[in-house]
Amino acid sequence: MRVRLDRAVRRIVAEAPDGHFGMWPGHGDFVTELVPGILVFETEEGAERFLAVHAGTLVKWGDHVRVAVQAAIEGDDLARLRDRVETEFRRQDEDEREARAALARLEASMIRRFQDLEGQGP
Repeated sequence: MRVRLDRAVRRIVAEAPDGHFGMWPGHGDFVTELVPGILVFETEEGAERFLAVHAGTLVKWGDHVRVAVQAAIEGDDLARLRDRVETEFRRQDEDEREARAALARLEASMIRRFQDLEGQGP
């Protein structure tokens, strides 16, 4: 994972498994799981920004909020962000599918080789 966003913000709105929540300065410390969706934040200048996130975790302590996610894409236009998310996350899903298929082929090959070795016995 890498840092995708490192800046001061006025507020954050995100989604946990039990629904959406908002955070403002002075909010209490907590930790929550994030579901895939849109995290909204307001910059110190008042601009609203969007961060499409794959599943992850949000940790709030003191004045700091840390979000760890598998993937994230930032934008300021929801329509364009939606298009980017569909393209990027679809590519990631295809890459994961290909990796699982390669692993299954490797496992099948190993099983065949073990069976061949057992058949050669002493």
